[in-house]
Amino acid sequence: MTEITRVPLQPIAKGSLSKIWVGVAALALAAGGIAWAAMPPQVHVATLTAGHGASPVASDVALINYKGTLPDGKVFDEGSNKVFPLQGVIPGFTKALEQMQKGGKYKVQIPASLGYGDKAQGPIPANTDLTFEIELIDFISGEEYQRQMQMMQQMQQMQMQQGGAPHGALPPGVQGMPEGAPQP
Repeated sequence: MTEITRVPLQPIAKGSLSKIWVGVAALALAAGGIAWAAMPPQVHVATLTAGHGASPVASDVALINYKGTLPDGKVFDEGSNKVFPLQGVIPGFTKALEQMQKGGKYKVQIPASLGYGDKAQGPIPANTDLTFEIELIDFISGEEYQRQMQMMQQMQQMQMQQGGAPHGALPPGVQGMPEGAPQP
């Protein structure tokens, strides 16, 4: 019986196999380069001093020390014990804080597209990458922060109302002690 489907393989010329592998490697590198170029820009966070515990989320409010610098090393902003709602800052700052832990110190590099983009902001020129040194002192949930702020406002209002009243007088709207109650 004869086999008509059999096709004889031609011998591969010397050196051709390595050329095929080089071609495959070049295609893989080109595909990887295209994929890398298509990746969204990312924030780079380097740990200077490790923190501990959980990390804040976008709805939290953080208490931080920070210093922001431009690529030439010029400081454009810094602060100590500053309160920052994570949703109220540039996207790169939020992404960086979400990678931090309480008590940690970090060096953060934010690409311009996650910073102020093509708009100048004060001393920051348009399309400028930013570098920050950040110490995450503490953070709380946004809801807890709002409750604390409301309590502080109520206390301030009460103090202002009491400030205009004679010493020992009750604030407006507060009734006196019931009859027979022990007096202070």
